[in-house]
Amino acid sequence: MMKILIADDEPLARIRLQALVEELGLGEVVAEAYNGKEVLSAVHAYQPEIILLDIRMPGMDGMRTAEKLGSLHPLPAIIFTTAYDDHAVEAFERNAVDYLMKPIRKDRLEQALKRAHTFIQNQSPTPPPEQVPKARTHIPYFLHGETRLVPVNQIYYFTTDQKYVVLRWTEGQVLINETLRDLEQEFAGQFLRIHRSTLIALVQLAGLFRKDERAYVRLKDVEEPLEVSRRHLQTIKTIITDMRIPSS
Repeated sequence: MMKILIADDEPLARIRLQALVEELGLGEVVAEAYNGKEVLSAVHAYQPEIILLDIRMPGMDGMRTAEKLGSLHPLPAIIFTTAYDDHAVEAFERNAVDYLMKPIRKDRLEQALKRAHTFIQNQSPTPPPEQVPKARTHIPYFLHGETRLVPVNQIYYFTTDQKYVVLRWTEGQVLINETLRDLEQEFAGQFLRIHRSTLIALVQLAGLFRKDERAYVRLKDVEEPLEVSRRHLQTIKTIITDMRIPSS
């Protein structure tokens, strides 16, 4: 089933689009975004095949976002959704597969999603699904002789503590029987190495700053900053520039 990202600054519009997608059964909504910056973050994290992209959003608008996405390979199929008809020509210059006027009709969305499916199929061939290892959705840990699971989408970061790996998530932190190298390979695109001892959730990245000649990142839901090594600093700067996240 095709993975879909919905980007719109109006919550009701996102809710209605998700309902239509579910009714049609032609894809699965894996993420939502309020503006272009969130779109870029979600694309890195969830790698959607289709983006339902509003044009007029605060900050980075849909056209600028589509321009940023143009360097990706394979390209996600972009379907613009808008209440205005004055951007149609520019939309197709951005390689949009369709341009839907609000309020979006179910039959038009179905047509657009089928076009998007054709667009995706016509891109470079990929290995059959059975040959592509899938990243886990949960990480196991042991507590009082019992195996418990942490949802990956609730994890803030992984870090090493001597010979152990510590997982920090919404409910605290736990020790896990994993290696950072294996986690980095499995969750490439979702977690980013910022230091030899630290991987962060890309969707948590909120800022970059310097203090005492060292660089640190801020995470959205974690109070303490995390140090960035010199080796990984340029990568972080590039991602922050693409996502237009504040740095100082």
